[in-house]
Amino acid sequence: MSTHTRTLGIIGGSGLYELEGLTDIDERRVVTPFGEPSDRIVEGSLGDTRLLFLPRHGRGHRLPPHRINYRANVLALKMAGAEQIVSVSAVGSMKESIAPGEMVVVDQFIDRTRHRADTYFDDDGVVAHVELAEPVDRALATALAEACAEVGARVHRGGTYVCIEGPQFSTRAESLLYRSWGVDVIGMTNLPEARLAREAELPYATLAMATDYDCWHDTHGAVTVASILAVVKANVATARQVLAAVARRLPDPADSPASRALEHAVVSDPATLTPSARERLAPLLGHYW
Repeated sequence: MSTHTRTLGIIGGSGLYELEGLTDIDERRVVTPFGEPSDRIVEGSLGDTRLLFLPRHGRGHRLPPHRINYRANVLALKMAGAEQIVSVSAVGSMKESIAPGEMVVVDQFIDRTRHRADTYFDDDGVVAHVELAEPVDRALATALAEACAEVGARVHRGGTYVCIEGPQFSTRAESLLYRSWGVDVIGMTNLPEARLAREAELPYATLAMATDYDCWHDTHGAVTVASILAVVKANVATARQVLAAVARRLPDPADSPASRALEHAVVSDPATLTPSARERLAPLLGHYW
């Protein structure tokens, strides 16, 4: 019988599962009704917490942001037993006060993506409207910020993440526009992750790792992959420490409103569901049926 008291899903880059003290490491392939996730899930134990790691771009960074199967990634973690999700992402800083190398635990998102499947409820004859006013779970975000402080990382608590389509970086005009909106960081991956996590009834929080000042900054050069990767390498070491620390202080997911997001969200008559729709949506709605 398992002795784990919590199971945390982690979406991020390759290498984050190389945590000191991680034991019982294994890999598992999960196929969801919405296709295959970006890669195999790496499973391990840290104390009494079970960790499930999924590299969103695949190992070797094979998938660009607009080609990631976000629906499969989130659902694969849920099907593997994840109770909540921490997303680790490299971002550009949109404020002078957030320097490259620092961490931001965001609490809001603005969606500027265009070509991504962003809901599980679009072609099965089932309509659901989840509440998303607060897309980040407050208790999980607090635990994440406290973990950053514990390991000595410079962390900014709260902020807005604007998610662009990519794979190109912003034009300067776009970057200045987003700045005028008061956003804190810019990235390409955390939406639709946050939307789908809510539909999957999984509390979700983001650890955003600032790597650059985007292209709005007058005294810094344009964003380049080489400059970003240099900061990412240092940030990953810090992120590993943060993940190990947050694994020891996870909140109870049952206390999160996200854990009951679908309870009153489905407006379709269950009697009209086809057998194929019931099968496809069983990982999401099966416990209500």
